[in-house]
Order: sequence, then structure tokens, then C-alpha cells
Amino acid sequence: MGVDKVRPSGSGGSESVGDAGASGAAAATRSDDARAALLLALGGFAMLSVGDGLVKSLAGSWPGTGVAALRYLFGALGLGLAVAWRSGRAGFVLPLPLVQFGRGAAVALATICFFMGAMAMPLADATAIQFTSPMLTAMLSAVLLGERAPRAAWGATALAFIGVLLVLRPEVARLGAAALYPLAAALGMACLMILNRRAAGSAPMLTLQFLIAAFAAPMIAAAALLGNLSGLPAFRLSVPGWEVVWKCAAVAVTGSVAHLLIFAATTKASAAVTAPMVYIQLLIALAIGALFFGDVPDPAMLGGAALIIVGGMWLWRSQC
Repeated sequence: MGVDKVRPSGSGGSESVGDAGASGAAAATRSDDARAALLLALGGFAMLSVGDGLVKSLAGSWPGTGVAALRYLFGALGLGLAVAWRSGRAGFVLPLPLVQFGRGAAVALATICFFMGAMAMPLADATAIQFTSPMLTAMLSAVLLGERAPRAAWGATALAFIGVLLVLRPEVARLGAAALYPLAAALGMACLMILNRRAAGSAPMLTLQFLIAAFAAPMIAAAALLGNLSGLPAFRLSVPGWEVVWKCAAVAVTGSVAHLLIFAATTKASAAVTAPMVYIQLLIALAIGALFFGDVPDPAMLGGAALIIVGGMWLWRSQC
């Protein structure tokens, strides 16, 4: 009878040890996945800044509208081939046409304005201002979709607005209205985020990426042609040299690979884990600007960028 009492106790202990071991293995797997997700997100966001640096290097060689058009032409062709290889004819579907049109228009606005801004001002300034897009998304969701903006969104937006004023302070005096290009780009990205929520699940991820490029490419090309017809020097097109062509192709490749890496990161860990890695873009933009373009940030710019980042982190934490 004493043995009978010992046996259940021993068996229960083995099960407890087994459960503890399984829990430990699961925790280790989650930790490994989180590390892998952070590395993938780091690589993706870093590649975006490298592409932005290539865009800035074309300042004076070709207008931002032309660079954006060529970049999205290459992007649409590459993504189209990827969809054909992955899904064949079945991959070329068009769910929610008006939503896809809106996504293309939002990307067209964001790309043209960011490229123009990056060419006209320090890369880190343009990058910092574009980080206001999450706050703008929260505000637009409240206005356009009737969603109740979280209390943190108002405070985060106020902080980001002060940060933008600090970053733009010298640029407005130097560039005039052109200094507002990155803010318009952030608005375009905010509209894209809202429309992406509407399009989510309507088609495979690769198809949705292709649809953005397919709609955006002709819109950006039309904007580039209209800019050329305007006669303004900043929009005047010419036959692009090989440097322009290969750099635009490289920007298309780095952008597409970056988005795939970021998407892969979200399959290994939640977006809440990977989202803060977006701010690595600013650090890399600062390094690229200082090393290759001689753009050394002043304290006001760094302070403004810090306020924008704090606003973004505040909003992110409130939604976790």
C-alpha cells in the first residue's frame, strides 16, 4: 500500500517534469522566433534606407518624378513575374478595384513626394518627417472611418507635430513649400495604411503588392510627363543615363526585398514585436547622410526626430 502511494506521486512528478520541459522548449522556440523576426525586420528596414540613399544620390541627375516612375515600372514588372511564377494566371485577380486604385494613388503620392523631399533636403530630415504617418493614420481613421482615436493618439500627434516643426525649421526658410514634400509623403502612407486594412485578405500578399505597383506605375508616369510639360526645371525629363537606370532598378529590388523581409518577420513574431525596428531607418539615414552627402544634423533636427520617435513609440505602446 505504501508503494501504491509512492507510484502515483512519482508518475505525477514525471508528468510535471515533462510539462515543464515542454513549456521550456516552447519558450525557447518563441525566443528564437522573436530574435529571427527582429533580425529580418532589421534587414528589411535597413534596406529601405539604402534604397533611399540611392534615390538621393540621383539628385541633379534626373527629377524625383522620373526616378519614382522608373522605380515603379521595374517594381511592377518584377512583381508581375513573381506572381506568374508563384500562382500562374490565377494570381492575376483584381478584388475591390476602387480600393486597389486608391492604394496605387496613395503610393504614387507618397513615393513622388518622398523622392522629391529626399533629393531636396538631408535624407535624415525627410525620413524623420515620414515617421509621422502612424499618427496621421490614427487621426484619419477617426475622421474618415468614424473610429474612435485612442487618447494616446492625440498626445502622440501633438509631440510629432512639434518634432516636425523643429526638423523643418531650417528647411522651410531654405526651400519654401518644397520642404513640405515629406509631410505629404507621410499623408500618402497614412492613406495607404487605411486602405490596406480594407484590402487585407482579398488576395494573396504577393498579388496585393503587385496591384499596388501596377496601379502606381502609370499614375507616377503620368505625373512625370505632366511635370515635364510644365517646363519647371525641377521636373524636366531627359534620356536617362545608365547610372539612373541601374540605380532605379536597385531601388526597386531593395524595396521589394525589404517588404518581403518585413512580412517574413511578422510571420515569426507579432507586429508589436517588430514594429519598433522601423526606427533603425532613421539611424541608417543619419549615417548615410553624414558619410556620403556631408549632412551633419544639428541639435534642433535631432531633438525634433526624437520627439517624432517618442510619439510613434507612445502610440505603438498604447495599442499593444
